[in-house]
Amino acid sequence: MDPFDGSSSLRHDEDSWCPWARFSSWLECVCVVTFDLELGQAIELVYPQDVKLTEKEVRGHMVCYFPGCLGDTQFSFRLRQSVGRRTSRFTDDVYNRDAPLKTSHFFGFVYFRQVKDISVKRGYFQKSLVLVSRLPYTHLFHSLLQIIAPEFFEKQEPCLEAVCNEIDQWASPVPGLTLNLPLMGAVLQVSLQNWVKDQTPTVLPTIHELDLFKCFQSVLIHLQMLWELMLLGEPVVVMAPSPTVSSEIVLALVSSISPLKFCCDFRPYFTIHDSEFREYTTRTQAPPNVVLGVTNPFFIKTFQTWPHIVRLGEIKMAGDLPKQVKVKKLSKLKTLDTKPGIYTAYKTFLHKDKILIKRLLKGFQRKRPSEVQSAILRRHLLELTQSFIIPLERYMASLMPLQRSVTPWKTPPQIRPFSQEEFMSTLDHTGPQLTSMLKGDWMGLYRKFFRSPNFNGWYRQRNKEMTQKLESLHLEVICDADLLGWAKDKSEVEIVDLILKLREKLVRNKLFFLFLFLFFFRKKSE
Repeated sequence: MDPFDGSSSLRHDEDSWCPWARFSSWLECVCVVTFDLELGQAIELVYPQDVKLTEKEVRGHMVCYFPGCLGDTQFSFRLRQSVGRRTSRFTDDVYNRDAPLKTSHFFGFVYFRQVKDISVKRGYFQKSLVLVSRLPYTHLFHSLLQIIAPEFFEKQEPCLEAVCNEIDQWASPVPGLTLNLPLMGAVLQVSLQNWVKDQTPTVLPTIHELDLFKCFQSVLIHLQMLWELMLLGEPVVVMAPSPTVSSEIVLALVSSISPLKFCCDFRPYFTIHDSEFREYTTRTQAPPNVVLGVTNPFFIKTFQTWPHIVRLGEIKMAGDLPKQVKVKKLSKLKTLDTKPGIYTAYKTFLHKDKILIKRLLKGFQRKRPSEVQSAILRRHLLELTQSFIIPLERYMASLMPLQRSVTPWKTPPQIRPFSQEEFMSTLDHTGPQLTSMLKGDWMGLYRKFFRSPNFNGWYRQRNKEMTQKLESLHLEVICDADLLGWAKDKSEVEIVDLILKLREKLVRNKLFFLFLFLFFFRKKSE
């Protein structure tokens, strides 16, 4: 089978029954990548076998599957889908309606094994098992790999086929539900809140979450700065010692502004072979709004013009808390042996939360479990983001027309435009100071946020939701209206004009026949 086929990944016509529909709601495919002496990295297997990945999608990231680490290594990456690819069947299901996805990218979750093997010419066994999905379930998919990969490396393809068939029996992922997912003799109980193995009582973090304290332990005193950089969608490069650290740090940074959606691009593990390498490293224009995780020292020279570079050492949880990295001038980022630090000229708008830092450091000294430390950290970041967003949500709600102004005989009133100055004038009485103790230049932070992709994404989504709500209210008013009574003293031209407008509106909202049913049902009951 040739896995490099530019045709659509949709395995069957949309109107026909698809035998891999349930599998596709979780995974796009499973790939096995091996090292060939003549070809280098080579696709050994793609399952299900009728999945079609384009050469650009696979070859551009094939080097990601071989980080060159001895032993077993797990990490994540993210890649852009090829232009023209049709989305899979699951993107129209309940999951996507309740938790909209950015389906222009794939997530890759890798389990790489490299061990000495004298039976191989090169002297090493090198192979990667890769789960490709549109779902950002980092914790879940890495946990699945920990179950599947050891068995796969022993039994090879039959094991993989059995696993895929099991996944094809799973119910579709729907936010709010708890699902029991059978896999290789175990049953995983999964929800958007937490998931546990039924064989153990240990409750693990949610299927999205990472160990935030582990990720941020060497930059705790600069957490406020990193949160602001993510909030503002600033270009950031994370230089890490391994793909595992790189991918974990990038994903942790992106999640730090939750529940606000991160609307910029991010690459947990980025290499010089990435298809967007030239696009992201050109010096003829300003760096793009993207967070890149890299391990190659070559990037130190390549990204010297970027405004924010986070250089980290290996993450270790044993022993003393690692020395906190310092903020350094970008001019010092010149040599390949650059020491760990945050290289930036950025000045934070808000002051550090010294109480949080002391609490976390004291917890570490008292050997508080990392899961508890992460929960404290995540709660702090959540409350900080909510304190920032609540005033925006409150002001946005004030732009909505009053319900009594919506009548069946007129076009619904428009949502008032967002005025930055008007919003800023509300902060004295309804600003973040009501819910946050942090001091600083909140207004300056908002002004810069207004110029960021994250504000643009947030505003578009809220405006869309409000427009839909307005349309829904208008339809309700139309359905409740006494059209016959209104038409008694109206001219034929006015009546025809109203009917044409109603027909256009209702057909556009796919409710025309429902409206007719309600109208004639009411007339009959009278």
